[in-house]
Formats: sequence, C-alpha cells, structure tokens
Amino acid sequence: MTRVAAVDCGTNSIRLLVADLDPATGELIELDRRMIVVRLGQGVDKTGRLAPEALERTFAACREYAAVIKELGAERVRFVATSASRDAENRDDFVRGVLDILGVEPEVISGDQEAEFSFTGATGELTGRTDLERPFLVVDIGGGSTEFVVGTEHVRAARSVDVGCVRMTERHLTVDGVVTDPPTAEQIAAIRADIEAGLDLASETVPLAEARTLVGLAGSVTTVAAIALGLEAYDSARIHHSRIPYETVREVSERMLTLTHAERAAIPVMHPGRVDVIGAGALVLLAIMERVGASEVVVSEHDILDGIAWSIA
Repeated sequence: MTRVAAVDCGTNSIRLLVADLDPATGELIELDRRMIVVRLGQGVDKTGRLAPEALERTFAACREYAAVIKELGAERVRFVATSASRDAENRDDFVRGVLDILGVEPEVISGDQEAEFSFTGATGELTGRTDLERPFLVVDIGGGSTEFVVGTEHVRAARSVDVGCVRMTERHLTVDGVVTDPPTAEQIAAIRADIEAGLDLASETVPLAEARTLVGLAGSVTTVAAIALGLEAYDSARIHHSRIPYETVREVSERMLTLTHAERAAIPVMHPGRVDVIGAGALVLLAIMERVGASEVVVSEHDILDGIAWSIA
C-alpha cells in the first residue's frame, strides 16, 4: 500500500483525499476526504485575475489540508489546479502561495488532462458492471468549466469547455455583484444559449451521441441527486452510484430556478457555497441530458480527486 494525498483546486472548491492505494489489486482505502468552498474563481471571468480575498480563502484551506496530510503521514502529495487558475493573469501568486504552504507546486493542468483524471476516478468501479451499457460519457460539471469524456475502460475522446456553475452565474445571473433571485426568463434563456454553444464545441471532439451511460460528477450533480432523493442530510453512500431519471433532474432544475436565495439555503442538503450557483449547475446537467438523450444520470462521488490519487500511485 502507498499512502498518498491528492488535492483538487477548482473554480469553486478545493478538495483533499488521503488514501492508501494498492495498484496491484486496484484497492483504494479512503482515510480522509473533505471539501471547502473557497470560490477561487471569484470574478476571474470578468477581470482575468484571482481576487486577493479569493487567494486568502484558498491559502487558509491549504493550511488546514497541510495539517491533515502531516497527521496522516502521506508519502506523496499531488496538487492539481483547474479552470480558474488556468485563466488568471496572476496565477504565479497562487503557485507561490501553495508551494510555501504545502511544499509542492500546483500543477495547472489542461482541460484534457482534467478530463482524463475525472474519467479514471469515476469509472474505476463501474468497469465490471453488466447493467450499464458502454461507452460511458463522464461529465464533470465544475465552477468554471465542464469536462466531457467518452470511453470504456480507457479514454476515447475528451473536451473541456468554459461552461460551469460559477461562470454561468456570474455571466448571466449577477447584476452589480448581486445574484438575481429568482432569475428572469431572459436570464435563463441566456444561460441555455451559452450551454448549448458549449455543447456544440464539445461535440466537435467528443461523440456525445454515441454514449450509452451518462455518469455525472462534482457538486452540482451530487446536490441535484441529494435533492432528488429527498435526503434530510447529505449522505454520500446513498448518493454514490444513485441513478436519477431525466424527469426528476428536470423537476429539480426548474425548482432551483424559481426559488429565492433563502428558499434554496433552507434545503437541508444544500451546501452554503452552492446556494447561489446550484440553479446554473442544475441547468447545465439538464441540458447535457437533453442533448445526449439520456434517460438517467449515474451519479459518482468518485471523480477527478480519485483519478489524481491513482496517478500518484
């Protein structure tokens, strides 16, 4: 067994997985998995820079993670940074801060690399399933981008497009820094148009229509699943590999776009950091399902973080 620590720093959240891995058997024993919403991508779409307060929130989370990694004695650490830090002019400030705190340099990976890690993490446990048709289409709906990957045991095609829950919220649902509650029909139509353009781009590289099983990853998808399942508290064991029908996703999406901030915040499974962005995130998932004709989405709690961990081992 090799004890590793994987860190995934995205546009909306930063996550840590410490696990023991056995490459020979494919066994992963999870020791610690946690997530902190830091909104690193705050304003990046508009300014092109990482905001000082967003950097400080991220560095505070890194300090917490450094303590966990030290306590559990991880032998190897890999820190992967995704959409927001790819786009920012001042990403060197981010790199230096992480290096000072964790002792490793964050790897600002490409969208294609991000997609491959997501696929590996999400499908590792599904390859032996006989009730799921191939190929898989893995979609990782992040804050700044969404990754599309088609494959069976291995990646066949991948594409990252700049359609994410934070980016769509800031671009279409925010007026003078305040999120519209609830959004207008015109705002929703503008998001849909942006998402459809992103799907057009993805389909240039990834054969979306050939997918037979849709696998959804990340917080927007798991939150939609938790709401669909009627959970009173977030339960990753019930969410992991749940199968949510299209009609249920449509109902949840429409509901999220009609509620106020206070009403969304009152949903028991709603993380505070997702209250403002869940409407856009749910709409991205719905649009993907409609584009590929998916009757359901298989929800995975294992994603890019698990793929990063396996890449270390």
